[in-house]
Order: sequence, then C-alpha cells, then structure tokens
Amino acid sequence: MLFYAPAAWCQNVTAPGRGLPPAKEISGRKKLRKQVANTPERRTFWHNTIMSHQLDQLKQFTVVVADTGDFASLKQFAPRDATTNPSLILKAAQKPEYQFLVDKAIADNRAQFQGPELLAHVLDDLMILFGLEILKIVPGRVSTETDANLSFDTAGLVAKGRRFIELYQRHGIGRERILIKIASTWEGIRAAEILQREGIHCNLTLLFSLVQAVACAEAKVTLISPFVGRIMDWYKAKEKKDFAPAADPGVISVKEIYAYFKKFGHATEVMGASFRNVGEIQELAGCDLLTISPNLLAELQQSTAPLPRKLSPEIARDSQIEKLPLDEKKYRWLLNENAMATEKTADGIRLFNADAQKLAQFVAAKL
Repeated sequence: MLFYAPAAWCQNVTAPGRGLPPAKEISGRKKLRKQVANTPERRTFWHNTIMSHQLDQLKQFTVVVADTGDFASLKQFAPRDATTNPSLILKAAQKPEYQFLVDKAIADNRAQFQGPELLAHVLDDLMILFGLEILKIVPGRVSTETDANLSFDTAGLVAKGRRFIELYQRHGIGRERILIKIASTWEGIRAAEILQREGIHCNLTLLFSLVQAVACAEAKVTLISPFVGRIMDWYKAKEKKDFAPAADPGVISVKEIYAYFKKFGHATEVMGASFRNVGEIQELAGCDLLTISPNLLAELQQSTAPLPRKLSPEIARDSQIEKLPLDEKKYRWLLNENAMATEKTADGIRLFNADAQKLAQFVAAKL
C-alpha cells in the first residue's frame, strides 16, 4: 500500500543518508510515521489520514448519539447527544453505581407525597436525574421518554412533556437541551405538534414507516428515530433469511425517509436507531444523526477501514420519490396496510411499557 505525505511537510525531512524530495512517495506505514510524526501538525495528519477509526470518520458527516444510560460509556465514546428509554433506565437503575440516583429521587419526594402519587413523582424525577447526569457529560441534548401507556393519549402526553421540561428547568437546564420522546402514533404526533409550538423539542420514536415519518415532518417535530434493527428483525423472521447491509429493509427504510425529507425541504432531523450490526451503521453514514449502542460504538472505534459517506442532501434531492399527501384517515389506512409498521409500533409500546412497569416495581420495593 502506498501513502503520500503533503509536499510542504516533506521539504525539511531528511531520510537516512540523503535528502527527501518534496512529495516523495513513501511506501509503508512505518516509514511514513517516522517522516510525519515529529510535529503536532504531522501527527494530526498521520492520525486523520492513516489511523482514524470509523467512529471518528462517522463523526465527520453524522452526529453520533449514544443510546445508553451508562455514564462510563458516554465518557468513553464522546457522543454529542444521548438517548434513553424505559428499558435503558431500568438496566442502569439496577446497577449499584447508580443507586444514588434512585435514593435521591425517593428522598426528594418522600416528605411531600405518599402511595401511588409518591411512586409517580419518584419515577418522573428518576428520569430527570438520569438526564441531568448525562447532560454533565454530553455537550448536546438528551432524549427523555414519556410513559408508554400514554401513547394514545394526546392530552396526557402534552402534560407529561410540559412536566419534564419544568423539572429540567428547576435544575437550570434549558429546553433547547431536551428532546421529549413520544411514540409515533397519531395521538403522539398530535401531542408533539402542540409541544413544538410551545418551543418544546420532540423526538418521535418507535417509527417504522414513511407514513409515520411524513406525518411527523408535517407536524414540524424536531427529530424522528426510525428503528432500523427492529424493521430488519420483522423481515428476517417473516422471510427466514439474513440481509446484507445494503439490502437491509431497515436501512432501505431510513434512506427513503432521509431522501423524502431532503427532497421536499422538511427540517425534521432523521436519526437512525436500534442497530443490530455495524454494517447497518456504515450504510447510513451521512444520515443527520445515528444513535448507537456502546457495543457497536466500540466496534466502530476498533476499525480503521475507510468509511465512505452514503447519504447526502445533494443525492437525496435527486431521488425519484413522490410527495405523500396525508390526513388522519390516510395516515391510519396506510399504517394499517403496512403490517410490519403496525405490528412493530404496537410491540414496541408494549415492550417499553413492560420495562416501565418493572422499573416501577423496582422503585416501589424501596419506598
């Protein structure tokens, strides 16, 4: 393999026994390292050109978000944002190192409330406390999820979103650093539309189809999270076969949504989520954001293979996708006709609610 050092960096470099002409071709990593590593600028060149791992490469054209409630992972991978959900908070809350957050949420509410009201306030505070700790680490935003059992309750979701923002503001955190996560039901999208008008930013999650994405964009939500891996899971189970990353149904779905948004000028950000392997991530390099679990972030960090950009606004605007006019009737009909999206949205709500109930039981045992 041949590597080239910039001419300006080679002019004062002397090879053993002779001068080295500008832009001299240098063969092999070892020799190039020796020639360019003796100044900070040359060390930067070496790192970016030769040693840059795929996680750093990905960060050049995609905002990397950590899909975790584990603080150590956030420090290790240095994402801009972080996402949480009931499953991640349940897992984190059960770890001894995060017990202090559970204890604080209980202590802060025990004197004011009792019974079911106490439990409800503790659970809300626990979500916020995890968010606050995350915001001490990441420079950007944290996504905090609303209760899954409110997924078909527009008024309930609006109230919960407002409460979360109020709780964050009590701790000095502005709403610009918070994304309220809401399931992509029709009722959830309407709740997000109301919250967005109030300046409360929303992340519409459990999203599995173009129709859900378009409804979110028309409601002017800040961000959507299409679930790549769960889409692939459904097709893998149905068709009894594996998919190469480029042919992955989840990857194809996100590419379609990204192209639609860029072609028709929607400002809503696309954040691919729920990845099963690094191949899916590599195929979506260039997407607005990608939220990635710690184990896959580690895989990207361990590879120095080139990572080409696959998505860009310029390419997307030339796509042949057609505009999709929507109202509630058409939304419900098109979602009903998409068996995968219908089943996975409902399944995701059930799973998040189940983990929320487990978290409630875990906390209730400590009250």
